[in-house]
Amino acid sequence: MNAGRELMLLDAPSNLGLRPPADGTVPGCYKAPGALRDNDLLRRLGATEAGVLTPARYHPAWEQGHGVRNAAGIAEYSRRLAARIDRIHGRNGFPVVLGGDCSIVLGAALALRRRGRYGLAYLDGHDDFRHPGIAPTAGSAAAGECLALATGRGAAELTDLDGLRPYVADSDVVLLGAREEESVETAAAGIRGVPSQRIMAAGTAEALALATETLTRPGLDGFWVHVDIDVLDPAIVSAVDSPDPGGLDVDTLVALLRGLLDLPGAVGFELTVFDPDLDPDGSQAAVVAEVIERAFAR
Repeated sequence: MNAGRELMLLDAPSNLGLRPPADGTVPGCYKAPGALRDNDLLRRLGATEAGVLTPARYHPAWEQGHGVRNAAGIAEYSRRLAARIDRIHGRNGFPVVLGGDCSIVLGAALALRRRGRYGLAYLDGHDDFRHPGIAPTAGSAAAGECLALATGRGAAELTDLDGLRPYVADSDVVLLGAREEESVETAAAGIRGVPSQRIMAAGTAEALALATETLTRPGLDGFWVHVDIDVLDPAIVSAVDSPDPGGLDVDTLVALLRGLLDLPGAVGFELTVFDPDLDPDGSQAAVVAEVIERAFAR
């Protein structure tokens, strides 16, 4: 993160990219910014208030072949989020965005694509790479497809906003912390990464070396940091829509984030997929707030 840039805390509580957790319900990740702010995150970060960007109505219905669930709402939200991020950058601020589901990365990627060529550090327990070329049910949940969408794979209504497809080139992405079995398709596409099992076995050095090589090379104007909190092991944080074993521990995730944010060119950060509905006593929200605070502490 460039020295002297002011942290600006922006809530992006969109749940439009997820499936309904049960009939008659909506994904609870829209409550995450509030739960994290209840842990005094604004003060703990020493950040400036950047407000809330309210999403469109969530529509649970979806049928295969009818496009991406909530596509119109996600497209509209992505454009508005891109404009808000652009305003923060215009004030020389560093956006710290509290999601929401992973589809908010499309707003960040669009904002940066409008400005130039940027990379993406994608920290996630999954590769979020489902797309029509490999998955017949693509479209059911954009949050599981957003790395594919950001790199130009999938429905044009989300991959080609403002005619800027792809928002991020495959060569400019590094995927960190995905479970090994979850990174097969991205690896086949040439997107490089280090799975959670290798990071936990050998430490963060390989991951940070790959990130440095990928995200700071000539030709890039900077990079964005995306974190799906399911990159942590569910023994630590299980309040997510798809908890899978084999994830990172808190200290390892913090070390990764600190290393990434210390690289030249980091221009923003987002945290996604935490679901307070699955954390009734608030203990996991406290852990997530701690991760964010420690990542930015200097």
